[in-house]
Amino acid sequence: MAELAGRVALVTGAARNIGRAIALALAEAGAAIAINARSSRAEAEAVAAEIAAEGGRAAVYLADVGDEAQVQRMVAEVAARFGGIDILVNNAAIRHEAPIDTLETARWRAALATMLDGPFFCIKACLPHLRASPAGAVINMGGMTAQAGAKRRAHVITAKAGIEGLTRALALELAENNITVNCVAPGLIDTVRDAASGAAHRASRTLVLGRLGPPEEVAAMVRHLAGPHARFITGQVIHINGGNHLGG
Repeated sequence: MAELAGRVALVTGAARNIGRAIALALAEAGAAIAINARSSRAEAEAVAAEIAAEGGRAAVYLADVGDEAQVQRMVAEVAARFGGIDILVNNAAIRHEAPIDTLETARWRAALATMLDGPFFCIKACLPHLRASPAGAVINMGGMTAQAGAKRRAHVITAKAGIEGLTRALALELAENNITVNCVAPGLIDTVRDAASGAAHRASRTLVLGRLGPPEEVAAMVRHLAGPHARFITGQVIHINGGNHLGG
């Protein structure tokens, strides 16, 4: 079912893992995909090739979402190529772990730049195009730890908690433009990470369902929120964590 046929989606951090799965899911639904990565051109091009092999349209845009000028340039290029932007998925993230007493200021600022400044810059840049769309949708990627907490991730959790607040604020502010704004908060997902980006966090959690979640299940929720059957859903934080956190 090509429910997103004729739509254009910009997915940040889409070269691997959850971002890749989201790009593929939205392409399967018929959307043209702008694949953003900061530096992983080869991996991003591989995602674009997968989409093209299935008859879809995709292009790669390298940009650091924490740099407003780069974001503005990327969004202008995407809109010029595809004729607009209907869906924005703010997925780019940093997941480095460190105890608070050794957490460097540069690491703190890098996390906030990517996961909080990035969505702010992307939404502002995309807003004229989202307003022009008949069904504009913003999906921010949060995280279970924004509500459950975790050791060694103060910078990451602060950014993820902030994106939940931004989601609620903009859902109210942009409703008059028929733009929905939601947040998807994954739990422990089966992704490829280096040891510094999540090993301690994963080791500290018991898997209620006895398994990690597949990226495709997260992508399926993003696809739903971007589509025509979710136009009455806005301002929500939707958890996909296999029961690992039952609050919130």
